Amino acid sequence: MLGWCRARAVSVLASLCLVGLLSLGQGLAQSTEITQFQVERVDEGLAVSTQLRFDLPPVVEDALLKGIPLFFVLEADTYRDRWYWTDQRVASTARTIRLAYQPLTRRWRVNVASGVISNSGGLRATLNQNYDSLDEALTGIQRLARWKFADNAELSHDGSYRVEFSFRLDLSQLPRPFQIGVAGQSDWAIAAQIKERIRPELLRAEPAR
Repeated sequence: MLGWCRARAVSVLASLCLVGLLSLGQGLAQSTEITQFQVERVDEGLAVSTQLRFDLPPVVEDALLKGIPLFFVLEADTYRDRWYWTDQRVASTARTIRLAYQPLTRRWRVNVASGVISNSGGLRATLNQNYDSLDEALTGIQRLARWKFADNAELSHDGSYRVEFSFRLDLSQLPRPFQIGVAGQSDWAIAAQIKERIRPELLRAEPAR
């Protein structure tokens, strides 16, 4: 009896360790990182350049192959410090990126539009690009170059500011039945954010050429 109990305990412990390792590996696989983040001066304001890193889990890629497009949202909010009250948001901008697979051509299509859209029908793309592979399409999505997030008129030379940048997969854009099925699943939790102080010299500098 004692030997059976010991064997049972060892079996349960091994199972728990296996579950823990699988969960850890899954969590690492789904991590989303902002590997580069740079604020610079451009004509009439400030812009941000970023580099993201994430992988699409098999279940997400399978949804794409079945014709379900994905919508990614980038947002940047600029705040001015106020010691006497909560910080003031002086600028806010957003961008929506649609990723879809085209079965007839076997190519991937990326559409970029300004703002956060409320439904796929409201997407008025300002940039359209086709790619031969999913990896190429993701590379295009993960790299953001000189995206203006604040105008000079919204900033002052003597102020102290920070920018809060976020990137996420917008699950609200999935088909309604699909939203219910993926709610709470870590495979679909693709998101990252960062807060960065804006260097005072950027408020006075000339735009980079």
